[in-house]
Amino acid sequence: SSCIALADLHGDGENKLVVGDLGTGASNMKLKVYRGTGLLSENTLLDLPTGLVSFLMDQHEPRTPAIAVASGPFIYIYKNLRPYFKFTLPTLEVNPLEQDVWSQAREVRKAIFSYIFSLTFLVLPYIIFRFLMLEPQDMEPYVNLHKQQPIRRQTVITCIGTLKKNMADEDAVSCLVIGTESQEVYILDPEAFTILSKMSLPSVPTLMDVTGQFDVEFRITIACRNGNIYILRRDSPKPKYCIELSSHPVGLVRMGKNVVVGCAQETLHGYTQKGKKLWTTYLPAPVTTMAVLDLPTRGFQAVLVALASCEVHVYRDKNLVSTIKTPDVVTSICFGRYGREDGTLIMTTKGGGLIVKILKRTAVFDERDSAPGPPIAQSIRLNVPKKTKLYVDQTMRERENAVAMHRAFQMDLSRMRLAAARAYVKALESSLTPMSASLTEPLKMNAVVQGLGPTFKLTLNIQNTAASRPVMNLAISFLYDENLYSMKTAFFKIPLLVPGLNYPIDTFVECLSDKGISDIIKVFVLREGKSAPLLTAHINMPVSEGLALN
Repeated sequence: SSCIALADLHGDGENKLVVGDLGTGASNMKLKVYRGTGLLSENTLLDLPTGLVSFLMDQHEPRTPAIAVASGPFIYIYKNLRPYFKFTLPTLEVNPLEQDVWSQAREVRKAIFSYIFSLTFLVLPYIIFRFLMLEPQDMEPYVNLHKQQPIRRQTVITCIGTLKKNMADEDAVSCLVIGTESQEVYILDPEAFTILSKMSLPSVPTLMDVTGQFDVEFRITIACRNGNIYILRRDSPKPKYCIELSSHPVGLVRMGKNVVVGCAQETLHGYTQKGKKLWTTYLPAPVTTMAVLDLPTRGFQAVLVALASCEVHVYRDKNLVSTIKTPDVVTSICFGRYGREDGTLIMTTKGGGLIVKILKRTAVFDERDSAPGPPIAQSIRLNVPKKTKLYVDQTMRERENAVAMHRAFQMDLSRMRLAAARAYVKALESSLTPMSASLTEPLKMNAVVQGLGPTFKLTLNIQNTAASRPVMNLAISFLYDENLYSMKTAFFKIPLLVPGLNYPIDTFVECLSDKGISDIIKVFVLREGKSAPLLTAHINMPVSEGLALN
């Protein structure tokens, strides 16, 4: 996304798409301008572009922006789509040891070659770097060809951006901001292309976002190769804040006063401009590129995140508000005014395709998160009322009588536990529970009543929960009000119970009353030779609707 930009190149109110085409990587690099989906013009580039921006250099009429293309150690300035100026980064200081070796190259000897090989731990100048790549038989001719040339150590540009000079207007003059391989950031004057400011970083910058004005106050947010994000401010030659990430950043955009970072671990993080983490969202696929979706007319701002799964997700803060399917993996993305349409999304794909989508004027973005998870209301702070005088008095009473209140609570808790234990023991002793407490006959029983009446079907499900021991010589007895209910058989024997199997036992109950009342039927599981039941179940019978209808 650093090699595409939208600009009104001819001052006619119609924005064009400017693309830095990488070609094959070694040749056929071009600067292309598109109008709609058709190619308008192209210029040949001498080297691979690392970044491309459009900016206004001066206040002259007509107000047509220039195009700055960063390539190697140079910035090529195009105005009216023609070469205008070439800026070269200042050379770095050459190591004295390298300079001494190269000055002795007039007397070519093997000792000197081995001496040059010993310099590989240094940041080598280009001429020595090329020398070390040669075959041994080609080294002497190479030295004879270049030994009269002074060696220079040249850095290259890794990222580029723009910074307003003294006004925040859209058509204000802008400065160029460049990050270099030598871990430095330069701010260039837009007219004379002199270095206005120079700042140092702990690592090589890879991604950049710039906001503010150079003459007033500005912030430069930079993602570096060491996996950290640094924030530079005016009159500060070194970073003011540092954000340490768990993985390397692959995308960096700014939304208002917050910074949104896409990381290699398929995550999206939100930070304040001072480095405090606000939220984290997990993505379904790795991030390929990111951009800002800004609609000032609607007051809507979101983040466009292109994924390796051929999708583009639109996030407002951490909420997923829309998903766009693409036919191929998106490698660069841009949103803004294209032609005469304000809301245009432009994407280029891995296979070399160009996708242009126009936002409908009637489009409505839902604030709800379309991704599965907790609702938005969960993250909204509750409107907690102010503390009343009663609340304050109660708090003071609890502080003053904390020990007595705790002792009273513990006493009540102990009494409740004692009452529960007594009730449980009483239920076990009287076999009032649906599970047997006997170790020799571990049984479990539940009952199901079916029907509307006056005849009900009563099903008892009995199960032997022992590990391997069967249970035999059991019987079932029913106790009920004979004025309300009638059963053909109120007592019958149970067959042998095999462990683990469920035995359903059915019987029929007939309701004799027509007054619409019901009662409890007690079920006892008995063992021959014992007076106390093994299990007891109380069945709440439903009201007989059949008699009520009659």
